[in-house]
Amino acid sequence: MKRLQAYKTKLVLNNVERTWCLRCSGAARWCFNWGLDAMQKAYAEGRKTSALAEKRRLNAVKDNEAAWLRDLPYTVLQAAFNNLKSAYKNFFSRVKQGGGKPGFPKFKSRRNASQSFNVRGGISVTETHIKLPRIGWLRLMEHGYLPTAKDIRILSATVSSDDHGATWYVSVQTEQEVPEPALATGNPIGVDLGIKSLAVLSDGTVYDNVRPLQGAERKIKRLSRELARRHKGGSNWLKTKAKLNRAHAKARNVREHYLHQISAETVAKHPRAIVMENLNVEGMKANHCMARAIADLGMFELRRQIGYKSAWNGSQFILADRWYPSSKTCSRCGAIRDEMSLAERTFVCPDCGFVIDRDLNAARNLAALA
Repeated sequence: MKRLQAYKTKLVLNNVERTWCLRCSGAARWCFNWGLDAMQKAYAEGRKTSALAEKRRLNAVKDNEAAWLRDLPYTVLQAAFNNLKSAYKNFFSRVKQGGGKPGFPKFKSRRNASQSFNVRGGISVTETHIKLPRIGWLRLMEHGYLPTAKDIRILSATVSSDDHGATWYVSVQTEQEVPEPALATGNPIGVDLGIKSLAVLSDGTVYDNVRPLQGAERKIKRLSRELARRHKGGSNWLKTKAKLNRAHAKARNVREHYLHQISAETVAKHPRAIVMENLNVEGMKANHCMARAIADLGMFELRRQIGYKSAWNGSQFILADRWYPSSKTCSRCGAIRDEMSLAERTFVCPDCGFVIDRDLNAARNLAALA
């Protein structure tokens, strides 16, 4: 089987290399905006066009309109139009689905803290460096993390920054031919997600909610007030904006690391099946009292990680029905309670008198579905 896997690590750049990255991300942004503007004008004039057609048109007039693009990797331009194509495709998919605003593609701003570009071909990796076309060899912060085996094919590399170009990361998309994983034979595991404890497994393992955003809330509030006092677009405003972005990035990195830890440890038990609830996370966020806490959990990301890691390790991944009463059902006798408020943290069976933690009871019921 072919396994697609991405590896992301931090880059150590000097001023020349950082300038190269800023030029490439600026070229990607310019090409995206150029194509989006051309497609909007074509629609207003009643002409049919596409991202591919506009890319060909830019290639024909590039020497007159943007000769500086010749100095940069061509795949940067190509990836920008591919992103534009995906943006339109996703927009029309949301229109067909209906419900809410579909979100038409928007122009990208140089003021945005997040900047990125994608390159393909001519990519080489060593223990300490990565080589990108035209840019050359770049140093890696983490040595020995990116794969260097000959049987691993590097498809593309995405270089990104989320703090106005102060810090840069590279994400390498790889493809590897691996043998089909042997089917896992361990006991099924149910995973119950919640706010009090992020995840409770049916074997009794409990993962507390680290609340990374709540931990950084004091600093984020202070920087937000400082940003409001600055003149928008000024040098001091940009400095404060960069600090605020780094604070959010730190909270996000803590959350992602914790979710990877939970998913890796769960799959490492080699269960025959892993069962989770198909929660409507966006619907849960509609409750303004719980929206921030739910957004800080990363429930959907945890479900995604356990899903693909289960496939890698030979475990079956099962999503329980959204309306399955896992919290109201007795894991011993199967009796179902009519009502149970969120404040009740202990489940007491009305039939057999069984007493158990609410989340552990739900996890055991989910495991029983396997």
